[in-house]
Amino acid sequence: MRERFRQEGLEGFAPHEVLEMLLFYARARGNVNPLAHELLDTFGSLKGVLEARPEQLIAVNGVGEETATLLSLIVPLFRKYQECVCQERSYIRNKNAAAEYCSALLAGLRTERFCVVSLSATMKVLGQRVVGEGSLTEVPAYPRLVVETALNYNAYAVILCHNHPGGDVQPSSDDIAVTRNINEVLTRLNIVLLDHIIVTGSEVYSMSLHGDIPLMTSRAAQSKRCREEEMDTGWQDERTFET
Repeated sequence: MRERFRQEGLEGFAPHEVLEMLLFYARARGNVNPLAHELLDTFGSLKGVLEARPEQLIAVNGVGEETATLLSLIVPLFRKYQECVCQERSYIRNKNAAAEYCSALLAGLRTERFCVVSLSATMKVLGQRVVGEGSLTEVPAYPRLVVETALNYNAYAVILCHNHPGGDVQPSSDDIAVTRNINEVLTRLNIVLLDHIIVTGSEVYSMSLHGDIPLMTSRAAQSKRCREEEMDTGWQDERTFET
């Protein structure tokens, strides 16, 4: 199996075979196939196994501390890799890039997190900041912290994003209300809210694309008109600025 992986990667591997590869390095002796199937039966999927907490994994017969540590390390390790990818991305030029960036920021988190991504007029990423963390069902999104972050980076525009670990990518009424409140505050400061993206698993929801965020107001557009020509991006095609 290891030779097969070296030759082909994980393409074509069944979920239990992926687990067998991992289990071999935690338990080099014996047949790990039964344990791989036991884990899949217990947690329902490969995703469920890799997202399980160490104490949940240890509760499965045959899983020791080393095995539980190794399995629970995979998702955080992937998240660190994704963070490195985000740091190397210099520009977010369209909504697809924004979705990919936000997905990378929030991948594999067990609790909700609210982030602000600050951008220049040319859509260069100036930085990103976590402004809220909460339970599985709620993140307090503080307009003051969002504004503070944007001003600290001298941002032309921001993208908000948060995750729904519970699995439903649709925004709640509170999500939309808070976002509109933040948008109003940013607009008064002539800062553009480009989008609020919700991430859950492999799904992404864009409030901008779904019309949950009002278009940028005339006041803000007029004050930024001279800089819009610098924005060699795809945002204008997808979100029209009023004049």
